[in-house]
Amino acid sequence: MTATEHPAAATDGGGPAIGAWAWFDGSVVPIGQAQVSIATHTFNYGTAVFEGIRAYRQADGSAAILFALEHYERLLRNARLLRANVAGSAQDLVQITVDLLRRNAHESDVYIRPLVYKSAHSIRVQLSGLEDRVAIFTMPLGDYLPTGGIRVTVSGWQRVSDNAIPARGKIAGSYVNAAFAAEDAHVAGYDDALLLTADGHLAEASAANVFVVTDGELTTPPLTDDVLGGITRRAIIQVARDAGYPVVERRIDRSELYLADEVFLTGTGVQVAPIASIDDRPVGSPAFPVALDIQQRYFAAVRGTDARYAHWLTPIKETHDR
Repeated sequence: MTATEHPAAATDGGGPAIGAWAWFDGSVVPIGQAQVSIATHTFNYGTAVFEGIRAYRQADGSAAILFALEHYERLLRNARLLRANVAGSAQDLVQITVDLLRRNAHESDVYIRPLVYKSAHSIRVQLSGLEDRVAIFTMPLGDYLPTGGIRVTVSGWQRVSDNAIPARGKIAGSYVNAAFAAEDAHVAGYDDALLLTADGHLAEASAANVFVVTDGELTTPPLTDDVLGGITRRAIIQVARDAGYPVVERRIDRSELYLADEVFLTGTGVQVAPIASIDDRPVGSPAFPVALDIQQRYFAAVRGTDARYAHWLTPIKETHDR
């Protein structure tokens, strides 16, 4: 390869280095060439859907993508909300991602960000009749939030409703709602925020699902309460039930958060993050026995040490042909 075929990894102002290569406009390009115009529809109106996917280092030193196919199936399904047309299948996108990770050769756990976006240069508020493209980039990522106990607050911002912008769609523009809540929480000294529905029931955190533990039973809001149908959420339900914990999906009142034995967040980014306090009220069981048990079981699954969940993982075989 020539020197120009070995681009330096980019950074986001002091953050972790983004992989040197990206999938953009139908091919692998240096990350610096993966650029869009300020006239791009998505840049102006948030008309994109995205996914967050992790690849974990395995116990044997190799790497594997967690729920690769499930994430891309959801991406393509959600793209229908924006009337987006994407060439290729979810399996095609999995293979593109495997090849991209081989080329970027990260040495740690990795976060993968694919997007389907409206790439047309247009200021017209519309969805149909606009060109759609896929972009994918990768970057190293450890813990998005501390996994040993975080401080959260119930946000004054209401969770965006399904009749406004569907939370289940992972629509880029809707994440301003999450940013409002998270920013206010961070400025006030909290790690994250919990958002409520219009009628005051628990929805989710700024970018994570929520589980409440009372008397050994796990409860989580139903998908009809303006929450994302989290792939990690579904995995945690399976892990919990396999471990013998009862799991119930139902509406959760705000006061239940203050009375619970444990509360924890789940998601691709946060993984499994126990909550130590809510609105400066300590959670009932500060040792987090259930949350940490599930966390340990989840990490065993994603790092390949529990064979029962091997089908969750897409191995990335190392290659020297980069």
